[in-house]
Amino acid sequence: MTFELPMIAPLDRSLETALRDKIAYKTKPPGSLGRLESLALQMGLIQRSTAPQILHPVMLVFAGDHGIAATGVSPYPQAVTVQMVANFVAGGAAINALSGVAGMALEVINAGVAADLQHLSAVIDIPVAQGTRNFAEEPAMTRAQVEQALAAGAARVRHHAALGTTVIGFGEMGIGNTSSAACLMSVLCGVPLASCVGRGTGLDDAGLARKQAILEAALARHRQIDGSDPLAVLACFGGFEIAMMTGAFLAAAEAQMTILVDGFIATTALLVAVSLVPAVRDYCVFAHQSDEAGHRKLLEFLQAEPLLALSLRLGEGTGAALALPLLRAAAAFLNQMASFGEAGVSERAD
Repeated sequence: MTFELPMIAPLDRSLETALRDKIAYKTKPPGSLGRLESLALQMGLIQRSTAPQILHPVMLVFAGDHGIAATGVSPYPQAVTVQMVANFVAGGAAINALSGVAGMALEVINAGVAADLQHLSAVIDIPVAQGTRNFAEEPAMTRAQVEQALAAGAARVRHHAALGTTVIGFGEMGIGNTSSAACLMSVLCGVPLASCVGRGTGLDDAGLARKQAILEAALARHRQIDGSDPLAVLACFGGFEIAMMTGAFLAAAEAQMTILVDGFIATTALLVAVSLVPAVRDYCVFAHQSDEAGHRKLLEFLQAEPLLALSLRLGEGTGAALALPLLRAAAAFLNQMASFGEAGVSERAD
């Protein structure tokens, strides 16, 4: 199959003046609501409305396994991926708690876990395969598998677009996926691997050194990969969950949704999406800066200013869920707060 890149329009700026005027004439000093004002403006531009709404917000968590986990790049066994998927379904994970607090629906998607999940009826079971190959030895995916994953991620977003969703977030689960993300970032950003590799799920110093050595060797093995071809890079070093998130980012921007971007893995999937269609970036709200080593540099590369910095490094979409109440607040002040004229409050003399 061939995945066709969606047509993503740059933000329509025709309402910008009206939105800025509406924000400026609320009963407050100019700019006094800080980032909430820029969020309200961005949501209005995305929705092409002076009264943007947060409707049917949803978190999609994509799960997949990585062949690179066999090299010991994570302190956790690969079996944790399927165990955590079961935990998501049972309601026992951090993302269950935090998406519930935010008022966000949660959908769990099997993108390519190394197990049969048909017994988990609550999971959207659309695996490309049961885990990728080990990119320390060979490319993680074929081009056909990448395109299948892109299409599947896009299809899940289009399903929610048809239900009227205006705000969406993406999370992930997959032992070994920080290794995948580090290599993707290094090649696509053209930066040394050392600035991309972190402790993942909690490696000690010796484990971190081993991880970096394994990934350096993998990059050397695949040095012929064309860094200007994002899908070739994704096929070599990516994961099924990262590829599905990439397709999801593209489809969400096409559907004019506000996209909450989570941590290192999700931002790496966005990096691939932006490398394919740069206009995706305009639809993104960067929820937080994680403690994973490469995330700050990746945010800088994307010229992104995150809303939160809470020392998170969990993934699952947790940081994105925590940011949703800030979007709710931005929409609320824009839609509910009185203007100076409506409230009978005097404006500034100048």
